[in-house]
Amino acid sequence: MNDFLLWACVLGPVLLAEGLLARYEVLAYSAGFRAPTIELPEGMPYARGAAADAPPDAYLVYLDGIGKRRVRDTRDGGQLVRAVLAAAPELRVLGQVQPYSPLADPLADRPVWAWLRRRIGLLLFLHNVMQIFVAADHRYRPLYNRAVGSQIATQLRLAGYRPDSGVPVVLLSYSGGAQVATGAVDALHTRLRCPLVVITLGGFHNGANDLSRAEHLHQLTSAYDRIERVGTWIFPQRWRLFRRSGWNRARRAGKITVHRLDPATHLGPRSYISPEHGLPDGRSLLDRTTDTVVSLVRARQGATTATPDRPVP
Repeated sequence: MNDFLLWACVLGPVLLAEGLLARYEVLAYSAGFRAPTIELPEGMPYARGAAADAPPDAYLVYLDGIGKRRVRDTRDGGQLVRAVLAAAPELRVLGQVQPYSPLADPLADRPVWAWLRRRIGLLLFLHNVMQIFVAADHRYRPLYNRAVGSQIATQLRLAGYRPDSGVPVVLLSYSGGAQVATGAVDALHTRLRCPLVVITLGGFHNGANDLSRAEHLHQLTSAYDRIERVGTWIFPQRWRLFRRSGWNRARRAGKITVHRLDPATHLGPRSYISPEHGLPDGRSLLDRTTDTVVSLVRARQGATTATPDRPVP
């Protein structure tokens, strides 16, 4: 009991401070006190993959989980981005978007947080967890969605995307990045007028965001993913009872397709993006996830370009 009280006394104020800091960013953005950061570190391109001198088959924006705290890829997210680039060189891939910062300000680059990272690294994860719940809060959600949607649109334009070009944008999100991806749909459609496809990988989100402007949402999940399952329990908008939620409207419209990736877990050596754990067919879990993502993107392209004389393969 004494240990519980000790942890409560320590974590309580920390979580309160994190909640206040998480709200500060979205309010500062909305009030115009600070402008979002758009520059990348020297030598870092705005997109990788297909050359910028011709329209690629699609632009893919990767929105990482709560480990994302710098412009460069996280360890696990970087493995997935590199695998997608290797398997689909016809895509232009962006991995620098900061899903947990409405101001596009990398957490690890802030002096105070850099000091904390060396001493209390857990706080960086708690900060991003709190950002997910701010993005899901009905009071802040429209502001957060607009902020991060604008950030993604800006990065896409800097990467060569032309509004009204018809080139599809794929939002590939892992874990809490799904809250941001589903929320960015409206802002991206408004600013770029682009076809949008959303792919969630172990998506943790509240189901409240409107998906009517997305062409389709592919839900990559596993029966062994406990964290995603928690999201379906704690957010009422994910329950079938709430028929008017954005998630349930999209489901009734046939816009959501579930793809099972059993026996993958959310984290650890058997996660969706683990390069070590092997499957019976000889592929790793990372290989299978990559193949699934690439096949979904290519299937969308094939369905769009098919004609009566040239059916979809």
